[in-house]
Formats: sequence, structure tokens, C-alpha cells
Amino acid sequence: MEKLQAQVSIIMGSTSDLPIMEKAAKVLDKFQIPFEMNALSAHRTPQAVEEFAKNAEKRGIKVIIAAAGMAAHLGGVIASMTTLPVIGVPIKSSLEGMDALLAIVQMPPGIPVATVGINGAMNAGILAVQIIALQDERVNKQLKEYKEYLKKKIEKANEELKDIKFAYKTN
Repeated sequence: MEKLQAQVSIIMGSTSDLPIMEKAAKVLDKFQIPFEMNALSAHRTPQAVEEFAKNAEKRGIKVIIAAAGMAAHLGGVIASMTTLPVIGVPIKSSLEGMDALLAIVQMPPGIPVATVGINGAMNAGILAVQIIALQDERVNKQLKEYKEYLKKKIEKANEELKDIKFAYKTN
């Protein structure tokens, strides 16, 4: 089997973020989108972050998902050095994750980082899929099927709720 070329890069501040970031990896795996995972720290390995950010596009990366907690500068630092879309995942590691959320979402003009909810790695994966689907018809078709599946899942749940009986329930 030929070696796959990563299209999405999942970057986390440390491997302690892996239990959260696995959710993004599972989404990418489900949609058969090749990806890579690395631990890089904006504060502990700034040269490696710079090398990664400046070379990601040349290596075929199309979307970067960057997760960090506490002083969550990883996504913003990467976004400052590339034109690729960066999706930030704030990790709940202190202050209920609000510190990370605010650090990621409050970027200066011209350096956007798309931001999902605290520990929202699954949505980061889906957003990456949506970006890839703009240029990949196979992924686009799969994404439409997935969205239809979500719709049917809620419709089924709503039907099942009809069978639940309470004295004052009217439907």
C-alpha cells in the first residue's frame, strides 16, 4: 500500500490532550481523510512550531487542528505563520477551559483561528472534513450522507419519545 499523504494536521500542546483529540482523529478516519498527529508547544518548542507552520502547506496539509489548554497560544502562533485554515480546540485544563477558549478566540485582526467549543475536538474534525469536502467530491458525498444520518437519528428519537407516557404529557 502506498504511503498516504496527510491532508489534515492535528497538533496538541502535549500528549495529555490525546484523549480529547482522538475524537477529531476518529472523524477524519471515518471520512478516510489522511492526517498526522504531533505534539508541539508554542512555549516549549517554539522553533519546531515555526518550522511546522511554515512548511505545512508544502507538505500537502490543507487544514490544521490545534489544541491547547491554559495559555492556549498554539493555534494563534501557527495561524500567524501560515495561510492555511487553523481550527482551535480549547482544552479544559484549568479555569473550566475558559482561559483556553478566550486565548484562542480573541485573535487580532488578520490572524483568524476558527474555534470550536471547549473539548470540542469532534466538531473540529467535522469542520476540517467540511473544508476538505470543498475540493473532494468523495468526501462531499460522504459528508452529505452523514448530515442526513444525523437528521434521521433525531427524527427516530422524536418518534421514540411518543411512546413515553406521563400523566400530563400531551403528545
